[in-house]
Amino acid sequence: MGVIAIVDLGIGNLANVRKALGGVITDDPYEIERAEKLVLPGVGNFGAVVEKLEPLRGVILDAINEGKPFLGICLGLQLLFQESEESPGKPGLGVFEGRVVKFQGVRTPHIGWNQLWKRKECPLFEGIKDGAYFYFVHSYYAVPGEDVIAGVTDYESKGKKVVFTSAVCRENIYAVQFHPEKSGKNGLILMRNFRRL
Repeated sequence: MGVIAIVDLGIGNLANVRKALGGVITDDPYEIERAEKLVLPGVGNFGAVVEKLEPLRGVILDAINEGKPFLGICLGLQLLFQESEESPGKPGLGVFEGRVVKFQGVRTPHIGWNQLWKRKECPLFEGIKDGAYFYFVHSYYAVPGEDVIAGVTDYESKGKKVVFTSAVCRENIYAVQFHPEKSGKNGLILMRNFRRL
């Protein structure tokens, strides 16, 4: 079992991620480069996090391009796309085509337990039922411009329903909009599946 690097951007509670996943919390490019798997957790403002990410952009993209398993969590999913309405002019990692938009006409943030509906086979979901519940906290969601959607979630409030992308996967790249580290048993299964990849 190789080392999992949990990328530390100085935001969010990474201890919970490490508890669920193992691995090392680090912002050292050399340690990230040496790791066999990468996890990018994120909370907060897209633009502010993109700035913190800048020194590590190259080493993260190299790891993804080399085929190392990569897991983005919450904002870590959004950062894989080209841009976000939250921070115009601040480019994301651009691994996937598409952009991140704000919820319209529903209460924000979308917070609490909600269901994941699978859209395609993804090794992360092994042993997880369709419609399983996970824990969300976010006001923005990704709109992919390519076929990477692995799961969607329905968010209903104020008489309106938004169906948004809650999980993506392509080859070695996986990302979820929810917080597996706060999602009880289903979250632990998902983390275990990532560890086994």
